[in-house]
Amino acid sequence: MRLRGPEKIAALEELSRRHGCGWVEYREEINQPLTVLNKLDLERLKTDLWFPHTVEDNRATIVACNPSPALAGMIKSILGVESVEFLVTLPHDLVRIIEHNQDVNHGFPASSGRTPLALVRTHLAGRRSLFAYYRTLLAKSRTGLAFIRTGISCVTIALFFIRVFGHRWLLLLEGPLLAVGCVMVFDGIKWYLPVRRFKARIPNCVDTGGTGGTTVLTVADEEDFPVFSRTGEIATAAELRRAWTDLSPVMRRRFLASDRTDYAEERTLLACLRSRMAKVRTGLAFSRTGISLASLGFAMIRKFPPSLWMILDLTLIGIGAVMVVEGFLWYAGSRHAGVKGNASVKQNLKAATIWDHFFPHRHSPPAPNIISRTLPVHSSDLPGIWATTGVALERTVLAERRNVMSRLRTVMARARTGFAFIRTGFSLALIGIAFILYFGGGVTGWNIFDLLMVGGGMALIIDGLYWSLPAERTRRQFPYCYGDMEITIPDYGIPARSWRTAVFSNE
Repeated sequence: MRLRGPEKIAALEELSRRHGCGWVEYREEINQPLTVLNKLDLERLKTDLWFPHTVEDNRATIVACNPSPALAGMIKSILGVESVEFLVTLPHDLVRIIEHNQDVNHGFPASSGRTPLALVRTHLAGRRSLFAYYRTLLAKSRTGLAFIRTGISCVTIALFFIRVFGHRWLLLLEGPLLAVGCVMVFDGIKWYLPVRRFKARIPNCVDTGGTGGTTVLTVADEEDFPVFSRTGEIATAAELRRAWTDLSPVMRRRFLASDRTDYAEERTLLACLRSRMAKVRTGLAFSRTGISLASLGFAMIRKFPPSLWMILDLTLIGIGAVMVVEGFLWYAGSRHAGVKGNASVKQNLKAATIWDHFFPHRHSPPAPNIISRTLPVHSSDLPGIWATTGVALERTVLAERRNVMSRLRTVMARARTGFAFIRTGFSLALIGIAFILYFGGGVTGWNIFDLLMVGGGMALIIDGLYWSLPAERTRRQFPYCYGDMEITIPDYGIPARSWRTAVFSNE
């Protein structure tokens, strides 16, 4: 049972008389430097119930719940001091002193400290850099495929002229055009092939789910490939958060550090989903290139009578068919990323913001008989104590804004992926329509083939509209794209009305 007020003071005075020493309550000022903490097992101290108050000149003052000569001897051995003096306190206060030196709020695991959370955010930042690297490779691949399609266009025109007009003086035009097309195809293949090796290396998009500080994000297997997971529900977390005005500045900063870690995880998830959608777009670009090759082969077979040229035509059809199948395998394997990305953005648009957590009037009190106090400001507090917390709040707000912009980029990536569906569908459908109009309705098999191309293209167009139109509606809900931007520059040592502002303009 946790004692409060006069009952607590009476219990401390009784302990003091019993052990013949002074007493202390929990204060954030009771902390030790890293040189002392490195000698201690803080989790064990929660069981042994002691902690150094001061250590200097071969003498240590120890805060303990049950001082004894045996405990003094053990402390001398651990700290390497010659004499030990004691101050007594209650177990609850002693645990809080130890947790404060672990940089965690009461009842939280060691992984909730700001340093472990900063380590998790660093690993998440590394994961986002990896995803950016993949997206750059995929963009390079799509550029190479654009080279290939342009080269195929040049080769198509050159071959058509050669087969229609023969090998006369037009070779002066056909030869260079054919050579340019072959060079572009070869150059595009050089851009594409290195990327193909990475197509299966994009990690799965895992989201443990932010909880507002009631669980803590942790990282394991740091040397190989970091794996992120969450602790179990922390019993005291929700109550502490609701009693925000009762929290000291450092306790608030710990919650804000946890919030920034949750935001970093969401940004990492969205970066992963955008990488998956980039893979879809690359697969569709690969399919469009294959469609161009195969269509060229089919058109040549249908236009010209059988000859040795048919070997080239069948080769183009074979290569094109392989590319189409390969591209759609990329598409099918990552299509769920767009669905998940859209659901994630919609869910987070409805989630509580940092302001909902920060301001006390947003919350009911922890219990009906507990009324939140005014801000726990003491006359001895310097402005820097609250300034540091204010800066932590600013960093958290900026992190949330980065998440909002990351959601916008994810929505726009979904729209771009939908447009890639539409472009691929148009390519397929228009080629089918062109075949129908040019070659007419002669052979039933070819007619069915043409209609299948048109039908497949229309299906892709409809699917692309299903992706792009909702994304465009969501995009219009984001009010974060301004020409000018004004940022308040806070100075927490002076009243808010005196803070300066800076205006940034695109002009």
